Amino acid sequence: MDIARTGQAEKRRRRNIIIAAGGLLLIGAITMALARLKPAAPTVERQTVWVDTVKRGEMLRQVRGSGTLVPEDIRFISAQVEGRVERIPNLPGITVTTETVLMEMSNPEIERNAVEAQAQLKGAEADYQSLRATVENNLLNQRSQVNQIESQSAQADMQAEADKQLFTQGITAEITYKRSHLQADQLVKQAAIERNKYQEAEKAAQAQLAAQRARVEQQSALYDLRRRQVDSLKVRAGIPGVLQDVPVQVGQRVVAGTNLARVARPDKLKAQLRIPETQAKDVRVGQDASIDTRNGEAPGRVSRVAPSVQEGTVLVDVAILGPLPQGARPDLSVDGTILIEHLANVLFVGRPAYGQAQSTVEMFRLTEGGKEAVRVPVKLGRSSVNTIEIVSGLKAGDQVILSDTSAQDGFDRIRLSG
Repeated sequence: MDIARTGQAEKRRRRNIIIAAGGLLLIGAITMALARLKPAAPTVERQTVWVDTVKRGEMLRQVRGSGTLVPEDIRFISAQVEGRVERIPNLPGITVTTETVLMEMSNPEIERNAVEAQAQLKGAEADYQSLRATVENNLLNQRSQVNQIESQSAQADMQAEADKQLFTQGITAEITYKRSHLQADQLVKQAAIERNKYQEAEKAAQAQLAAQRARVEQQSALYDLRRRQVDSLKVRAGIPGVLQDVPVQVGQRVVAGTNLARVARPDKLKAQLRIPETQAKDVRVGQDASIDTRNGEAPGRVSRVAPSVQEGTVLVDVAILGPLPQGARPDLSVDGTILIEHLANVLFVGRPAYGQAQSTVEMFRLTEGGKEAVRVPVKLGRSSVNTIEIVSGLKAGDQVILSDTSAQDGFDRIRLSG
């Protein structure tokens, strides 16, 4: 006979509830444990990052900029008069002397003015010579008259003296002596008057000649001006060098002041560098520099710093101190490095791809063995072209990643493989 089993369904139901509750508690515990776990460190290929070692010692603080070679001695040749370009015998690139004719122009009006000025000068010179002959002849006549009166006065003096002696001896009458003496006095006065008239005539003649001579000089200056204007129709280089540019064409009509050509001396070049405005604040005249022409380097020295900023850069002129490398020529693209200062006994490292001078950044420092790198805050100091000063956060011998690590933002540790 079977015995009925009671309470089994209730037991099974309780057991299932307990099992379900335990399962839920286990899942919650696992979830909380997983939530507290840190994310796994990402892996980065060692060959894809740039690693450098922190050093202590002397750091050269430098700035760099690109630019071009330009001649120190450049002459822009402009038209002195209006004219029409008739001939351009020389093209850019040739070597020229001071007298090399770069261009020939024409202007009939200027040529006609020169001919007229020459004719006026010759007329003024002829008038001067004619006036000079006239006044000299008048002065000769006046001088002759003075000499004649002086001779008559001398004769009257001798006659008066003779009559005086005869009157004393009682040979001649007193009236004769007085008459001759009076005549001698009159001739003396007349001779003095004639001499004064001659002196005044001489002064007047000199004034007339000076006025006419001034007119001649005026016409001569005008003719020289017209002649120089005609000569300027043949445009010359003015300095020895290389013809760099001729911006006009044959047949073109130009006005006075138009730029016709540019001549430069290729043996004296300087570098014009464009330094970023954030780095140019420490550039000073007299600082040493190095110019890279991509075919060699040449030492230089800063000779000028532009006072204004243009398009985010400052123009800096660097005088070349030594011979230029072969192939250096005007308008050649160059790179220049300017030495700002020597920093002694400082911590420094290669310049990272992120972070500016005098700022704080986070860098990945390699752990022992170099298999991992941890993020550390680093305070940066003064910067150079390829290096930057470490103020705090690192020590000599530490290895840090300088490459861009923005892809690992949010991770305090990375693994390096390879």
